[in-house]
Amino acid sequence: MPSAPILRTTRYAFITLANYSMIALANAVEPLRMANIVTGQKPYEWAIATLDGVAASASNGLHLSPTVALDQLGRVDIVFVCGGVDVQAAVQPGMLTALRRFAERRVALGALCTGGYALAKAGLLDDYRATIHWENLSALREEFPRVRIRDQLFTIDRDRFTCSGGIAPLDLMLTLVREKLGARTSQLISEQFIVDRVRDARDRQYVPLRAQVGPGHTGLIEVAQLMDSHIEEPLSLDQIATRAGLSRRQIERLFKRHLGYAPKKYYLQARLRRSRELLLQTSMSILDIATACGFRSPHHFSKCYRAHFGLPPSAERNVRHSSATRPAGQRSRERLT
Repeated sequence: MPSAPILRTTRYAFITLANYSMIALANAVEPLRMANIVTGQKPYEWAIATLDGVAASASNGLHLSPTVALDQLGRVDIVFVCGGVDVQAAVQPGMLTALRRFAERRVALGALCTGGYALAKAGLLDDYRATIHWENLSALREEFPRVRIRDQLFTIDRDRFTCSGGIAPLDLMLTLVREKLGARTSQLISEQFIVDRVRDARDRQYVPLRAQVGPGHTGLIEVAQLMDSHIEEPLSLDQIATRAGLSRRQIERLFKRHLGYAPKKYYLQARLRRSRELLLQTSMSILDIATACGFRSPHHFSKCYRAHFGLPPSAERNVRHSSATRPAGQRSRERLT
């Protein structure tokens, strides 16, 4: 049998800002490590870096070793900025200069958790689609209007790879592994990490309503909680008003003022979000999913699903299945090579 082709090593650098999120960084590095194991080669190398080579303290107080200075990295294909708590204070002028130099050298740039703030501050996300942790969405939109902020888990736009926090970097990295090494390798890594479903760039962050409107709006939050807890058998707006101790008109005004749309739309989005979880994480039939999420018929469910996600539920399930079995290189998308 012919031997497996020798893979070109992609070299990553992860710049750790002060108080960075260690869970986000670990979920980015570990898929690379496991890819080397399951392939029996070395498709990836990585380094942890800071501006001066002194290990940064993560938000949990831990430090990583070895940590190298940026000017000692050597060849690097992609640089990720890892942010966390109080990212504005962690981004210093020297870091912005270093990031701009990487961009001048045509190095691909990425960000984890709140690290996207550093790229935006350096002007390196202007006219790019980008993602950041939901706690920073509104602030980033306000401060950097040229950045096309999205609420997805992660965003890949040309040579920019931005991601929210927590375990979302795992999904981003598995997507990049699939593009470089094929679906089978990505699947093997997922099995090692006991990951039931790899989320893609169309999956959205769940932004808690409390974060969108602030903790002071208890009436609006209570209404939303009633909706979220009555998915299978949706309540009417009058029933919700009675239980929340508000008038129907008060509820409509609250949603319009703080969210910009009607309560009916919020309720529908909550049911569709639940239906997508069931569609992608279970083997339930589409009919059963439609019933479990309060839709009067599969046809009505399919129509609403297509309008919200851009494709019907059956196609969503087929696309996910085919992407898990398609050989490497078959998909066409702008990506890092």
